[in-house]
Amino acid sequence: MEVSKEEILHIANLAKLKLKEEEIPEYIKNLQDILNFANIVNKAPIDGLDTAIGAIDNYNVFRKDEIKVFEDNKALLQNAPEQEDNMFKIPKVI
Repeated sequence: MEVSKEEILHIANLAKLKLKEEEIPEYIKNLQDILNFANIVNKAPIDGLDTAIGAIDNYNVFRKDEIKVFEDNKALLQNAPEQEDNMFKIPKVI
């Protein structure tokens, strides 16, 4: 199936693109290349392959929360725009 000028103009209209007349052949070529590659992928042999969503079955893997003491609080807070009681002071978020 070949991509037509009308199809490119329709797609450009849907995407709110304003194509110049001299750009249309390049867009046709690019879209045709994409569709040709999609056809190659669609024809790839899949017999005997297992369905897989991800490479591993681990979902929602979280690390354990650990409290770590930072020795140099002064260096940590030196770039804080505001600080109070040896902590970062941030604007209220409610």
